[in-house]
Amino acid sequence: MRALDSTPTTSFHSPAVPGWAVPRAPVDDPVEAAYLAGAALNSLDNLVRSDPPWSGAWRQRLALKAAANAARLLGHREDEAALRDAWHLRPAGADPGPAGNVLAAWRRLATRSPAIEVESLRAIVGLLGLAWSDGFGAIPELVAEQARSTRPAPLVAAAVAGEVAAACPRAEALAWWCADLALAARFRWPFAVPLLATQIHAPLLRSGPGRRRLRLGEEGFVGAVCVAAAAGGAEACRLAGEIAARGRRLEVATPKLRTKGAGEAIRRLLDDDAVSGSLTTPVLSRWAARRLFERLHALEAVRELSGRPSFRLYGL
Repeated sequence: MRALDSTPTTSFHSPAVPGWAVPRAPVDDPVEAAYLAGAALNSLDNLVRSDPPWSGAWRQRLALKAAANAARLLGHREDEAALRDAWHLRPAGADPGPAGNVLAAWRRLATRSPAIEVESLRAIVGLLGLAWSDGFGAIPELVAEQARSTRPAPLVAAAVAGEVAAACPRAEALAWWCADLALAARFRWPFAVPLLATQIHAPLLRSGPGRRRLRLGEEGFVGAVCVAAAAGGAEACRLAGEIAARGRRLEVATPKLRTKGAGEAIRRLLDDDAVSGSLTTPVLSRWAARRLFERLHALEAVRELSGRPSFRLYGL
């Protein structure tokens, strides 16, 4: 019998967005949209700066949702479940495919600081299946310049998205990626948080003519970004509350585990959206991993995410 590898976990109660600040229908008044965004982003800012131990899993879960929205924007059919499978069930080092590369772009966003260099941006452009445009070279300095301004964060994000779209009208997915980067840069968060892109196809953003989705740069787009910040912030805080609850159960379950190498599995659960049920490490066999995850699932410390009897995926 071996004691569990030391893995720090701390109980945390996630801040929630007040009910009155959660938009329930399209918001046409830009002042109201900005007010709602401010309330939601205040709660989100408190959450990000608290840096709970499961924040990596939280950001990667948001990255998955953002990627599914962007994939749809780019004409891919994969939903969140299909993207998760493409990423986590592929052989080590294998290409996850075009839609999986879209997920890779948002996963990179969720693990990086808001500062970006041209070469890093070039890699993101490639992952999104876009051709490089000369106008993209100005984006890193644009993000840095906007982050230094005194403008509210949603307006900074909208301005950056508009400039990206102006440089290449076909780069709407990249514009949303850069908008989330700029939002984090304006808040000076240590990591970017996929947020605005999770709302690309939300009914709340259908405030264009005939209630269609507003396009970047159209009249009313700044207000739409504010609504996306309000709705996305509320959803992100709700998700954090759900993950925090499982994180607390995981903390309680940890001393009961005696599996050699369990600490590495728990670290991955805290850092990522999903972990394969057949995880193997130098000290954790596939059989031991399966038993470990089944035990954690029985203790309600993790969810089984695939719904399959085999090739299972687990996460907070």
